[in-house]
This record gives sequence, C-alpha cells and structure tokens, in this order.
Amino acid sequence: MSATLEELRRCTIAVELSPSRTRVWLRGQGLVLDEPSVTAIDVRTGALVAVGTRAEQMTGRTPPHIRTCRPISGATVVDVEMAQRMLRQLLGGRLRQVRRRQPLLRAAVSLPHDSSPIAARAAAETLSGIGAHRVTPVNTVIAAALGCGLPAQGPNATMVAVCDATTTQIAVLSLGSIVSAATVPIGGDAIDHAIVSHLRQRHALMLPSQAVQPLHMALTTASTGTEQATTRVMGRDARSGLALTVEVDTAGIKQAIGTPMLPVLDALGEVLRDCPPDLVADLAERGLVLTGNTARLSGLDAMLRSATGMPVAVAEDPGLCAIRGLGALVDGRVRALGIAA
Repeated sequence: MSATLEELRRCTIAVELSPSRTRVWLRGQGLVLDEPSVTAIDVRTGALVAVGTRAEQMTGRTPPHIRTCRPISGATVVDVEMAQRMLRQLLGGRLRQVRRRQPLLRAAVSLPHDSSPIAARAAAETLSGIGAHRVTPVNTVIAAALGCGLPAQGPNATMVAVCDATTTQIAVLSLGSIVSAATVPIGGDAIDHAIVSHLRQRHALMLPSQAVQPLHMALTTASTGTEQATTRVMGRDARSGLALTVEVDTAGIKQAIGTPMLPVLDALGEVLRDCPPDLVADLAERGLVLTGNTARLSGLDAMLRSATGMPVAVAEDPGLCAIRGLGALVDGRVRALGIAA
C-alpha cells in the first residue's frame, strides 16, 4: 500500500497511534494533541472515567471497579472501540469544529514498517470513528526521518531508528524510499521490565509502575556526568511489604538495561548487511539518528555507537519526530518523496 503526496495534501488531520502516546496534527494548526494512550473505565457501567494524562496517573492506584488499559499494543490498535472513545474524548470540541468545516475528513496515519493488513485496517477503523472517510497510511520511519530533518530525499543514505514502547524500527533511506529495514519487538516496556526485575532481584525492592520514568531521567542525568554513581529509589520491600528506600548503583541498572537491547543490535547489523556497499560508506560518515519516545534512554546511543562504529545522535525532541513528519506531509511542505506504508 502506498500513498502519493497529492493524497496526503488532501488530508486535514494526521494521527500517530503508538502504545505510549497519541498525537494529532491538524493542517494549518500544527500539533494539537499529545497525550498518553491510556484510558480508565468503570467496569460496572462501562463509562469512560478518564483518558490521557489523568488516566495514566491513575495506573496502579484505582479501586477494583476502575480499570486502566491501553487500547494500542505493539503496532496494532487492539481495542478499536476504546481507541475511538479515547480519541473523541481527547479531541473534544476541536474535533467538532473541524467536522463542522469539513464533514468528510481525510486522515493520514503512521504505521510501523511491515505492519500487517490487520494493523492497517484497525487504524483505519479507529479513525473512521472520528469521522475520517478516507485514511492514508504513511511509514513511520519515513515520517520520523522527515520530522527530524534528515535529507531522506537525496541519493545519499540516511539511517533512522524509531524507538517506541514495544518496538524498535531501524531503516536505511535513500531517494525517499526504504532500502533496508527491520522491526524488533523490543522497546521501552522491555527496558522498564528489566529495571524492575533488577531491583527486585538485587535489592528485594518492588518498584511502583509510576516510579520507572523518574528513574530513567536520573540515569540520563548520570550519563552526562552530573550525577553521583548511586541513585535513591523508593518502593516496597518484597519480603516485608513495608516502604523501603535504597541507594541503587546506576552502573548495575545500565548493565541490566543492556541485556534486552541485544536483539536491537542484531537487527542493526542485519540492516547494514542488506545495504549496498556505497550506502554503507555514506552511513559511516552520516551515522544513525535515534527518534521515538525511548530514544533518550541512558546509554542507548553509546551502546549502538560501540556496536557499529558509526556516529549515533539523538534527534531533537525525538518523540515528536514522526508526527512532525506527518504534519509536513499534510501541510504540503514536502515536494517530492516516495512514500510506502
């Protein structure tokens, strides 16, 4: 399935549906929505209690009759009806204003590389629930490359990795198309699980779900050399069930993080082996750019740099690269590009 620039310029709305964040771009208005892909439901009545940031804050803290869930998992919308309700609630009056001006919406949506027809159909059905009568898919890696300013339209090779909650996509682009690519079912969630498992095994500490992200930030600060070798972490003692605070060695956590990332390194090598030698020579100079919500993970760029010998850089605002690329397409700021979903 492919999309032309003319089709994309007819789109009014661009949507990124990822397991971690839902983002929406409106033509002429820019980014209007950037919220966690989380909903909270009252299981007794089926009523929607909260969505987005408020629902994420409720995770792990709800009474038995309220359940938090993520309607998007991996590369697929697993609960179309819930995803539709989430989008309608998040967009609110803004969606009504858009549909009043243009009753028959055209929408662009980013889809992971090599996504299945089921994933494409689920995304289209989700957007049809907010009034989109036609949905145009765009490959996420191409959108991310455009969004971070990579010269993907030229004859020289560029390499981009999209690091999300449940997947990591790696692709080499040339002349606006994908030359070689791979998708690994490893992402930020696997990293979080590795951190939680390490703390439980090493310190008998059970970490609350909402304490993982602050720990990521502490590790990122540590990687700049401005933090001590240890980080204070609060949680629950796995043996007594009481509150517990421990000083955790950041080097040990970084080592635990490295283990689930090994398949990503293997995929990176596979992508490079599938490239023509001339493009690999370009990449030795240009390197790899990391995008996505988990691109800033402490030590990830250094790990990839060590494994490949190539320069590795993290894009500015890496989580917003894909939606900015989609926005450039629907706003008509891209003149020529081969786009394949």
